[in-house]
Amino acid sequence: MFLISEFRSKDALVVALLALKKAGLTPNDLAIFSEEPIEFRKGILDRPSHMSKAAVAGAVCLGTAATSFVYYAQHNYEIVTGGMPIFSFWATGIITYEMTMLGAIFATFFWFLWESGLIRKRDPAAPVPNIGPASMSLRVRCETGRADTFVEILRAAGCIKTERVK
Repeated sequence: MFLISEFRSKDALVVALLALKKAGLTPNDLAIFSEEPIEFRKGILDRPSHMSKAAVAGAVCLGTAATSFVYYAQHNYEIVTGGMPIFSFWATGIITYEMTMLGAIFATFFWFLWESGLIRKRDPAAPVPNIGPASMSLRVRCETGRADTFVEILRAAGCIKTERVK
């Protein structure tokens, strides 16, 4: 079940978010819709990001794969080099560097798409509220038995109207 409530002020929305989190809801159960971006202070609706770990992992994986491929290619087809090494890190440094950066870029791009929800499966039953000008809408995912409690929390925080959607 979903509760959709409308707010006119950011302060009332912040009070509602804090009260709902205190009542046991997680940030994944809450979604805010607005015509304009809303910026909250830290701790209101934090959703941790692992973008930096994904970028480092992508860089390490693709850089290692590129260096391994160059090593394999240079040893698979041996050439008489006149006493010079067949494989040299100095000679493959540019390839390793460029592929490491490419791995970081690809991982960052795809992780951004994942965290934004563009390539994840979304809940098809989750309703998207109609938003009027100068208003904000809060969608709450909750159990049917606890809906009355959450409606009271939303009203106490200052919502204008609340709608139940199944």
